[in-house]
Amino acid sequence: MSSAVEAAEVTGAAGQPDLAVELRGITKRFPGVVANRDIALSVRRGTIHAIVGENGAGKSTLMKILYGVQQPDEGTIAINGKQITLKSPIEAIRAGIGMVFQHFMLADNLTVLENVVLGAEGLHGIGDAARAKIRELSGEYGMSIDPDALVADLGVGDRQRIEIVKVLYRGAKILILDEPTAVLVPQEVTELFDHLRELKAEGLTVIFISHKLDEVLSVAEDITVIRRGTTVAAVDPAKVTARQLAELMVGSELPSPQTEESTVTDEVRLVLRGVELAGGGERKLLDGIDLTIHAGEILGIAGVEGNGQAELVEVIMGMRRPTAGRVLLGAEDITEAEVRAIREAGVGYIPEDRHRHGLLLEAPLWENMILGHQTQPPNVKGALIDAKAAKADTERVVREFDVRTPSIKVTSGSLSGGNQQKLIVGREMSHHPRVLVAAHPTRGVDVGAQAAIWDLIKEARRGGMAVLLISADLEELVGLSDTIRVILRGKLSGEFDPDVVTREQLGAAMTGAGVEAGDR
Repeated sequence: MSSAVEAAEVTGAAGQPDLAVELRGITKRFPGVVANRDIALSVRRGTIHAIVGENGAGKSTLMKILYGVQQPDEGTIAINGKQITLKSPIEAIRAGIGMVFQHFMLADNLTVLENVVLGAEGLHGIGDAARAKIRELSGEYGMSIDPDALVADLGVGDRQRIEIVKVLYRGAKILILDEPTAVLVPQEVTELFDHLRELKAEGLTVIFISHKLDEVLSVAEDITVIRRGTTVAAVDPAKVTARQLAELMVGSELPSPQTEESTVTDEVRLVLRGVELAGGGERKLLDGIDLTIHAGEILGIAGVEGNGQAELVEVIMGMRRPTAGRVLLGAEDITEAEVRAIREAGVGYIPEDRHRHGLLLEAPLWENMILGHQTQPPNVKGALIDAKAAKADTERVVREFDVRTPSIKVTSGSLSGGNQQKLIVGREMSHHPRVLVAAHPTRGVDVGAQAAIWDLIKEARRGGMAVLLISADLEELVGLSDTIRVILRGKLSGEFDPDVVTREQLGAAMTGAGVEAGDR
């Protein structure tokens, strides 16, 4: 490995005035685990600084410490050369620090203005002065935002800009962005990076967490790599490749999502015919959906969030009843079937929102392993739950799927997002479903866990499983899918060949700029 990517100690005396952020010796312990151990981080003022590492490496804990959500057990924090203590987000905001979380914190039923001023009414009021300030900020940093627009009517890219304006409105000079591109299409990613560069040009400092190493290398000026709770390298992005970064993060070269030769058979596993789902007024959430998935096939669904992906999954899983059309599992009509019957018939489910539909955050891991499979072996003995067998199976999944946890007795809410996802994937794969509905299966996981999940999906495909893959990650869709369909305003466009379609063509189809581009 070249010297550019060897583990490096971040130098500089504590309280260095040219640094916007300087963390020294940050250590944070939780029961049974050390989340951060002697972390060192130096962020130059007026730069874009990326923090990368596996899920569970301690990145989120470190940023929560910097934002005052948690306090370190040891170590010091210096902001603009002055050592301070941050006991709450309010104190962090006063120190000029703002944070945009991966899951946006916006109220759909409020306007942009109402969302921005909520909790900060004392700064510019709630009327014309606040409206003018929002317009000033959005214009100054190149973000077109209408203060009077209803958030419910806005797309993901607009919502992210609102979150950024929210922290700027409160006077932030240091912005922390957690997985800022996770839900964006390529065009929106480009726009976001343009905004970040504009913020930097105006003297602001941006810290962002990301698992997308190519994106990190394209926009960051400095990179800090964290592994197993400690800083392992400070990297110059001009002197390192994505593969070398991955090696620093996980210690080995990582595979791409590319599938091998076709394994698609003639056996039909899942069919949707003319499926419709009514929305408010005349609008249809799903409009004439026709699709067929065969054994050994991965059918990918691309689309900007909010165009019917969630509703499509909910209809297949029995969580909603279509207003027209049929859903068939093989030859069996499951249109009116209950969720439990669909699960028992052999449909696996990796949900888009793991907290809402995949886990009981206050329950231990072994109880979460039973969810959706409580009537199936090894979780039952007769009519009763077999706790001993369920715990043994959970130990197996934790081991085989590399779920990093001190015990299966801890709550799922205590795990990092990536480890929560690996638990869900392990649970579903362990039951060898006939059809797997996988909604954003690698969202919020690191490159190591992402590669492991890709391998699991490819292995299941080789074994004859039919997979409906819904993802905002175009590399994932193009690499894994046998066929790609685009969903836009509740309708599916024609079939795209992943071997020839480009990301730009898919992005254009997803935004309505060229639905037929790349059609085969």
